[in-house]
Amino acid sequence: MKFKFQRLKIIEQIAIVFFFAVVIPMSISGFIINNINQQSVRYQLRESAMLIASMVSDEMDFLIRSYNITPDEISRSYARKHGVELFKSLQDDNRQIYILNNRKHLIASHNFTDEVFKDTMEALPKGKLLQDTPVLFGDEKNQPMVYLDSQDPDYLIIVRTTEGIAKNAIVDNRVKIILAVLFTILSTMVVIGFYMLYLYINVRQLFKAIMALSKGNYEHKIRLLKTYFTPYELVFLTNEFNTMASEIHKSYLELKEKNVELKSLNEFRSNLIDTVSHELRTPLTSIQGYTSRLMRNDIVLDEEMRQKSLRIIKEQSERLKRLIDDLLTIPDIEGMRLRTEITEVYPSEVFEQSELLLRKHDGHEIIVNLDNNFPKIMADKGRLEQVIVNLYENAVKYSYPETDIIVDTYTKDDKAVIVVKNKCDKISRKKLDTLFDKFVRLDSEMTRTTRGTGLGLFIVKGLVEAMNGIIELDSNDEYGFIAKISLNIAGKDNV
Repeated sequence: MKFKFQRLKIIEQIAIVFFFAVVIPMSISGFIINNINQQSVRYQLRESAMLIASMVSDEMDFLIRSYNITPDEISRSYARKHGVELFKSLQDDNRQIYILNNRKHLIASHNFTDEVFKDTMEALPKGKLLQDTPVLFGDEKNQPMVYLDSQDPDYLIIVRTTEGIAKNAIVDNRVKIILAVLFTILSTMVVIGFYMLYLYINVRQLFKAIMALSKGNYEHKIRLLKTYFTPYELVFLTNEFNTMASEIHKSYLELKEKNVELKSLNEFRSNLIDTVSHELRTPLTSIQGYTSRLMRNDIVLDEEMRQKSLRIIKEQSERLKRLIDDLLTIPDIEGMRLRTEITEVYPSEVFEQSELLLRKHDGHEIIVNLDNNFPKIMADKGRLEQVIVNLYENAVKYSYPETDIIVDTYTKDDKAVIVVKNKCDKISRKKLDTLFDKFVRLDSEMTRTTRGTGLGLFIVKGLVEAMNGIIELDSNDEYGFIAKISLNIAGKDNV
């Protein structure tokens, strides 16, 4: 079975590092400190036992010389009788002290127990003892025993360290050291744990932000828990990441906007090709056909037929010119580069010239309701004629047969209002809202029955706005299509 290494999470790595970097070193340090302390306590117990042996020897010498007695005469009862307290300086000491005469008989003791005394005597070296100096004996490391064999006067002092003293001095200190080490480890774990948790939360925030960015959420920002303990590198990385995410989000929005523009341009290109294929081919075919007829030498054309052919060629040429003018006007409108020459214009002249420019009426009469005292308006005369002609053509195309095209005029709030309306099917508000877009027609591509590019109202809106005017569309049961244009009146202070 092949072993597969699994990468550890940050918190797991931190736990492993903490174990090897803190727990194990501190445990080893505690073990070493405990051994050093044990050796030190043993040394202190040995030294103190020797010191006590010397102190007792001094007291014995003092009693013997002061009262002129022999060692065999020293006892607790004798000491009390003469007002002398033997072992007074060792009253609170728990060591067992024995004083023996030269025959190894016990003559005085401190904290005496028979069983311990027997064990002590059995451990005492056999043979001749070293004299007049404290000497360690026995095999118990933690319970040192010391004897002092005095030669003049002749007596033997034995000091034994009890198990209780050894326990208090060594075992209790060992427990304290272990507890201190454990407390240190736990305290370190708590402090490091809180810091690692704080750091881990911030790292997780960075991790979540990167995941969000990889999934396309460019608006997600890192929100750190900022305190004095937040590493500078993490704060710097967060600021740089948020800046990068903001730039990516900005670029994404720009790219998205460009994609919309490209899609719009692609649709424009497709519609332009469709328009050219439908609208340019027909007049060109007519021009080509009638031109070929006029150039033929094998037939004789009468004057009426020749004039008719020339008239059709002229009409189709004008149609081509207007179509090309419309196409060339679109970039200027979209780029807001449309140039207009605003002057004072007589509306009556505009209406007359527009009707003359209209190619055909198809049985529709244009009725203009214009008062003689209607004021002059501020507009570009040529552009305004282009607007009115486009509205006339649109009204003629979509009117009921043999119905009139009505043009109403009036003033309102220092504005000259021109309304062009015709009778046709009522148009829904949803459809009206789209008629100012490029290549939008009232009839669909599948049911198209009239000629047109779908650019007329788009161009009209651009021209009207270029002349500081407003155009609105409406529809009701009587008049299916209503176009209302509001322009500034000459001589008025218009904002």
